[in-house]
Amino acid sequence: MVGLKTNLIDAFGLGIGFWLMGYIAGMILYFTVSADILGWIIFIIFAPITSYLAYLRFRKRSEPIGYYLIIGAIWAFIAIILDYIFIVMAFNSKEYYKLDVFAYYLAMFVIPSLIGWMGRKRK
Repeated sequence: MVGLKTNLIDAFGLGIGFWLMGYIAGMILYFTVSADILGWIIFIIFAPITSYLAYLRFRKRSEPIGYYLIIGAIWAFIAIILDYIFIVMAFNSKEYYKLDVFAYYLAMFVIPSLIGWMGRKRK
């Protein structure tokens, strides 16, 4: 079992970090890409990056699958809350929630869960 510091980094450090990468990219691309496809572009770019970085972080670990499910739930919760505060409320963007956003929330849950499950299958 891992320590408290590792738990906090896994859950909140990575969760906020991954959200922040997409948020900054969205702010940069907002002025160059149509808003209709912006979310999909960010999703296509950052889902593999998030997967790879999560794999690097978790690949040598042997936590129970429940640990990774909790990490995934926290990452998704962070994304939902921060999106609401810093996009929906900040920009009064009521039309923000579309399929790409829900796919992103699902990915934030599935990525660590799947990596944890795959790691358990290898051992």
